[in-house]
Amino acid sequence: MTVQKITPFLWYSNEAEEAAAFYTNIFPDSRIVRVTAVPSAGSTKVVEFELFGQPFIAMSSGGADTFNHSVSLLVNCADQAEVDRYWDALLEGGGSPEACGWLKDRFGVSWQIAPDDVIRMMGDPDPEKARRAAEAMMKMVKFDIATLRSAFSGSTG
Repeated sequence: MTVQKITPFLWYSNEAEEAAAFYTNIFPDSRIVRVTAVPSAGSTKVVEFELFGQPFIAMSSGGADTFNHSVSLLVNCADQAEVDRYWDALLEGGGSPEACGWLKDRFGVSWQIAPDDVIRMMGDPDPEKARRAAEAMMKMVKFDIATLRSAFSGSTG
């Protein structure tokens, strides 16, 4: 077994285990691998989990800085049903929607729920297509894939 070279590590004040359970119930191919209490560090717990098979580690250990937009988790979605499903699930229990496909979940973690081709559209070599996609995106909270792709292609209906 090889060791993952880079693993996202999320530090929660006290809800790492609850957050990991929340996330693993949303995404397929996800599970909690192990929860380890660290008795020498008070009530600290380390939670190893996977989302879509990607390893994550979370820790509950009071005094954590709050999460902010400088780091977010991007979920690439193939269709509107996927956007809607992940958007709604991550907002459950007190999350807040933000602009341009971003949201904060109830634990304060920032997520981007985006069509899998949004980065390609924004970086298209045709500057007019890229501009139209960017302008459409800037008007959205949750992504509407049909509207975004329509703007990108230049069709109006």
